[in-house]
Amino acid sequence: QVQLVESGGGLVQPGGSLRLSCAASGSIFSINAMGWYRQAPGKQRELVAQITSGGSTNYADSVKGRFTISRDNAKNTVTLQMNSLKPEDTAVYYCNANLRRKIGGYYHSDDYWGQGTQVTVSS
Repeated sequence: QVQLVESGGGLVQPGGSLRLSCAASGSIFSINAMGWYRQAPGKQRELVAQITSGGSTNYADSVKGRFTISRDNAKNTVTLQMNSLKPEDTAVYYCNANLRRKIGGYYHSDDYWGQGTQVTVSS
């Protein structure tokens, strides 16, 4: 069993900041990439930011310079620091992890998702 538990969403005014955190737990051998996706009402889920186990990062153009992703490999956690928030950042944010598990003597890699946390940017 694997769980991704998110925290840190909420309501913030435009220009404000929020920090999202996600902790992975369970039967995990290793974690490859971790990231954050978001889905606004009526829109498809989109990648916000991703970080590899080696620390390489990738950001959506819409958040570059405003959001920063980081991870703690020892604790299996990933954090998204969101600054200069805009109303268009309003969405449900989902934590994602591509991780490897050992099942029955074999290694399996798969994507896991958190339950989602609401971020609302409004005055």
